[in-house]
Amino acid sequence: YRRMILRGLAAVLVLVSAAATAAATPEIEYAYPDQSVWTIRLDQRGEPDNPLLRLAAALFAKAGIPWHGQSYPASRMFESLRDGRSQFSMLVQAPSLQECCLWSKDPVASTELRVYRTADQPPITRKEDLAGKNVIVIRGYSYAGLANFLKDPANKVALTVAATHSGAFAMLDRDRADYVIDYAGPASEVLADRPISGAVHDTLSRLDVHLVLSKTYPNASRVMADLEAIAATLDVEAILQGAGR
Repeated sequence: YRRMILRGLAAVLVLVSAAATAAATPEIEYAYPDQSVWTIRLDQRGEPDNPLLRLAAALFAKAGIPWHGQSYPASRMFESLRDGRSQFSMLVQAPSLQECCLWSKDPVASTELRVYRTADQPPITRKEDLAGKNVIVIRGYSYAGLANFLKDPANKVALTVAATHSGAFAMLDRDRADYVIDYAGPASEVLADRPISGAVHDTLSRLDVHLVLSKTYPNASRVMADLEAIAATLDVEAILQGAGR
């Protein structure tokens, strides 16, 4: 009888310990933009594939932190991170999130913002080279702040807005404009499926992606340090390609 009581007490203690651990480690919401800078492929839900979700899964599994992902339009994503409704993201450095969030010291991934053109057009090596040019952009992207320069009337950029990545390059192929601005991943996929004779690109900027953690998350500094240490042990490139270690 005493053994039964002791076993019962042990089971209760295990349950209490698990409940305490869960309470001490609240679930994290990973907020990410509803447009992908990585690929034109769609996931099983018909949303743009986000390979950083695989990286988040590896990070939080090793950290023992419950989590879920949620996509937002860019403006809502930033608002949600600022007010603490979302606690985590992986983003290019953003001044509007410096006060509310911690940022990893080192980037965990990177991509390139490129300008595509036909070989007879002059190269673009800095944003100022786009002044006075005919440029195709893809709806919904801020291009890490470049959109503000492109829309400024003082820069006299003639903008054509395409609904999709493939639509943008189809316009370039039909000489609707002289340049397309796009990210390396989606553009490479489009051009692999439908090559454009003589198309070349110039790299406008390299965009480093950092871990972002809300300061409202319990023990945020320690958690960020843990996530950074875990990230350093991962084969991030393999994970982003869908073959995590």
